[in-house]
Amino acid sequence: LPADSDFWVFAYGSLMWNPGFDHEESRLAQLYGFHRRFCIFSFHYRGTAQKPGLVFGLDRGGACRGMAYRIARDKGETVMDYLYKREMISGVYLPRWAPVFVAGQKVLAATFTVNRHHRQYAGRLDDAETLRLIRQGEGVGGRCADYLRNTAAHLDELGLHDTILKRLAKAL
Repeated sequence: LPADSDFWVFAYGSLMWNPGFDHEESRLAQLYGFHRRFCIFSFHYRGTAQKPGLVFGLDRGGACRGMAYRIARDKGETVMDYLYKREMISGVYLPRWAPVFVAGQKVLAATFTVNRHHRQYAGRLDDAETLRLIRQGEGVGGRCADYLRNTAAHLDELGLHDTILKRLAKAL
């Protein structure tokens, strides 16, 4: 963590509509070099090992628009502890500091990108398989279909257009 300043957290899925941590402000943000994709088998939050769901990961290539949350320096450890407990259950994510553009300025933000070598990495699935997994997925965090709908609705509210997500939500 930065020792003497606030920092940012980049959100691209459920952290956008359910961050679960204190923040000073939230702003639209863009991350280059990664894109949002249903590419992670969920065995906990949105599925089980017997009936996995899918959740988003930041996969290589492209760009992703989402939210950035500014975290006060004195709350940094608490927020990062929370995020590690939430995001790092199975190690499918790689935590990293990445440059993110917030209001036209480049800032470093904590984010979680997908670990392509993890057993939960689903890779690039076609729409039919993606929808099958989303329809069956239900875990301690609820139904995978609700996760898709909530994320799509929140992106719409923010004026962020994700054509793939819209297509999946409509097909669901």
